[in-house]
Amino acid sequence: MDLVANVEMDVREQRLLQAGDRILVAVSGGPDSVALLHILFLLSGRWNWKLTVAHVNHLFRGEESEREAAFVAQWAERLGIPCEVGRLDVPQYIEDTGKNPQAAARELRYGFLHQAASLHGANKIALAHHADDQAETMLMRLLRGTGPAGLAGIPVLRSEQKVELVRPLLRIYKSEIVTYCEAAGLTYYTDSSNLDTKYFRNEIRLEVLPYLQRYNAQLPQSLNRLSQMMTVENDYLEQQTRDLWEQGVAQESDFAKWSRNWFARVHVALQRRLIKLILNYLALEGDSIDFLKLEQIREAIVRDEPSNLSLYLGNDLVLTREYDGIMIHNYVVPPLPYQYPVHRGQPCLDIPETGMRIDCRWGSRESVSNDQQRSASTTLFDADHLALPLQVRSRQEGDRMQLFGLNGSKKVKDIFIDTKIPPSQRQRIPVVTDALGRILWLPGVRRSSHAPVTDKTERFLQMTFT
Repeated sequence: MDLVANVEMDVREQRLLQAGDRILVAVSGGPDSVALLHILFLLSGRWNWKLTVAHVNHLFRGEESEREAAFVAQWAERLGIPCEVGRLDVPQYIEDTGKNPQAAARELRYGFLHQAASLHGANKIALAHHADDQAETMLMRLLRGTGPAGLAGIPVLRSEQKVELVRPLLRIYKSEIVTYCEAAGLTYYTDSSNLDTKYFRNEIRLEVLPYLQRYNAQLPQSLNRLSQMMTVENDYLEQQTRDLWEQGVAQESDFAKWSRNWFARVHVALQRRLIKLILNYLALEGDSIDFLKLEQIREAIVRDEPSNLSLYLGNDLVLTREYDGIMIHNYVVPPLPYQYPVHRGQPCLDIPETGMRIDCRWGSRESVSNDQQRSASTTLFDADHLALPLQVRSRQEGDRMQLFGLNGSKKVKDIFIDTKIPPSQRQRIPVVTDALGRILWLPGVRRSSHAPVTDKTERFLQMTFT
């Protein structure tokens, strides 16, 4: 009964469960889940809980699995608790998908638990993970390599698919659970596959942990304390990261952008977390990226040179750095090459490849708007000095333009760089030439020295780019 009191204290202090909750209890038939169901059953009257039992037969162990399923169903019936038993053909699923056996079993098991919770209107799913499971998980992650978030271990409470997963026994050790079952006279089954060291977790539990306890007899307790400390510190850093996200990152459904200079002033620990948060938002699992890839992304953002770059991240996401602007966005295919004529008197030209439009006004000085003359997206030409028809086309390698006050010409690429046009926008800016191939205008960027308007100009062409 001391264990019941300890579990109830944890439930209250950590707010794992509330009065009136509808709880789906996952029961395998082993001592951990049998103790969990018994404890929740004893507390259910005081807390007004509505319990449902869920059991999964993975079809791994034949008759042994069938006996366990029958035991759980019969025990639930004696307690007067509804029971859902799922028969999941995990071996066939493994054969069909090629997935790791334990990962495949977990995927199907959790899918069944969520279905059962929905069927019975449960808002909580209670799982029987205990402190030894936590210690094993911590050691597994250390051996495989992990960061601070991984060292937080198994969460005691987590939301998933509008249901909360709770683990009321996570601070209770296996020896205490077995003692409780024996004292309460509870029957339970031992899964024979738990002794098979071909599974990594079993190897950790049966061989690695006992060996390491020769050097620290309290190793499981130490690993659990580390988990508790890292959980709190990880929560704090996550909140700091979300605050930074709100302060400095602009986002839409398919991109996120922020200032490189702002990001460079953020502490490196938060830089890494912020990158992961952004990737998670854009549907690329940030936690799946290894440390080296994460550092490649971070260093591409913060290093002084080059000022412009593009880095493919996977899952159709690209990191683009353009001067002080950093953007992670969906990969965009450059527009197809295009070329369209503009004849005398033509009022406009639509460029479907880029979604742009050029409006043309042909006439005398009086027909030209002074306001539009001053617009960055509007320019004027002496129409009598233009070789027609004009051509509006996509940019080509080696394009050069004659500028006012410049002997010779300048590369269009260098003009874009000088005026700090982001590389992602350069492909969208059309090139306006005359019939001789001379570049007249880069809309919104620069005008050439050809066909300038003077006091002697009689006929004008006014072009406006939108």
